Amino acid sequence: MTTVVLAIVLLTGWWRLLAAQTVLFAMCAFISLKLNPWGHVYRYAIQPRITPTTEREEAAPLRFAQGVGFVFALLGTIGYATGYTTFGTVATSLALVAAFLNAAFGLCLGCEVYLLLRRYAPALARPQ
Repeated sequence: MTTVVLAIVLLTGWWRLLAAQTVLFAMCAFISLKLNPWGHVYRYAIQPRITPTTEREEAAPLRFAQGVGFVFALLGTIGYATGYTTFGTVATSLALVAAFLNAAFGLCLGCEVYLLLRRYAPALARPQ
C-alpha cells in the first residue's frame, strides 16, 4: 500500500497524501509498528488465510526503516508544499524505490542499512 500511495503522489503531486504517509511513517517509527493500518489489514484479512509462520522479525530494523521512510517522505512533503516540486519528486521517488523493493522482492533497504550500522557502528544503532 505504501508503494501505491507514493506512486499516486508522484503521478499527481498531491502533497497532502504524502503528508498523511509521512505521519504514518512517524507513528510507526517513533511510537509503535502496531499503529500501521496496513499491518492491521494484513493481520486480520490476509494472515488467517495463509499458513502460519514461526519466523518473526525484530522490530528495531523495521522501525528504523520506517524512520528512513519518514525522512524521505518529510523532505518530499516539504518540497511539494513549498513549490520545490523537483526536490519533492526526487525525495518521493527515493522513498518509492525503497517501498517497491520491499513490496516486490522482500528487500527492506532501511533494514539492511540498520544491520550495517549495527555491525559497523554499534553505538549508533542500539536495539530498543
